[in-house]
Amino acid sequence: MKRACADITVNIIYGLYVVLSTVGFDSLLIVLSYTLILHTVMSLASPRERIRALNTCVSHILAVLVFFIPVIGVSMIHRFGRHLPPIVHALVAYVYLVVPPVLNPIIYSVKSKPIREAMLKVLRDKRKG
Repeated sequence: MKRACADITVNIIYGLYVVLSTVGFDSLLIVLSYTLILHTVMSLASPRERIRALNTCVSHILAVLVFFIPVIGVSMIHRFGRHLPPIVHALVAYVYLVVPPVLNPIIYSVKSKPIREAMLKVLRDKRKG
């Protein structure tokens, strides 16, 4: 497309529309499913069960956000960052490839009480020292 002699604005806008509508449709379905999940969780009898279920929901929501935010960043940099140096494109791509797999186990392990307490202890010790 860079070699085309004609105006390619329509192609750029169409590509952006496809990316945004795909991410938007996914986001809409995720919000709908979590609305149904929260409705079901709130109908549970025990407050303790509600808290456990909501704890799991928060972990899932964070995991989804950790995946979607870099995807949106990569898409926007690819579409609008033509003037940026190639190193920026490479760094954003590496963030997209590395950050979600690294943060996913951390997100799900923090909800475990012994692991959470150990991580807080390490952070407190680092602050003191």
